[in-house]
Amino acid sequence: MAGGGIKPRLAYGATDEFGFGVVENPVHLHDFHATCLHLFGIDHEQLTYRHQGRDFRLTDVHGHVVHDILA
Repeated sequence: MAGGGIKPRLAYGATDEFGFGVVENPVHLHDFHATCLHLFGIDHEQLTYRHQGRDFRLTDVHGHVVHDILA
């Protein structure tokens, strides 16, 4: 993600002492996808694909852009 619009040298969030669980600023996979699509200039809520007669979104209904890491 270097050079793609993310703040340089940024560690976002924290884990417990064993690195097993998130204790601060969790980012779900849908949030990551929404942030990547935002950096590509694509609205993640408008991007859909049709599967078995139904429109689906890559970020489902849960994705949010993580604005704290954007430069």
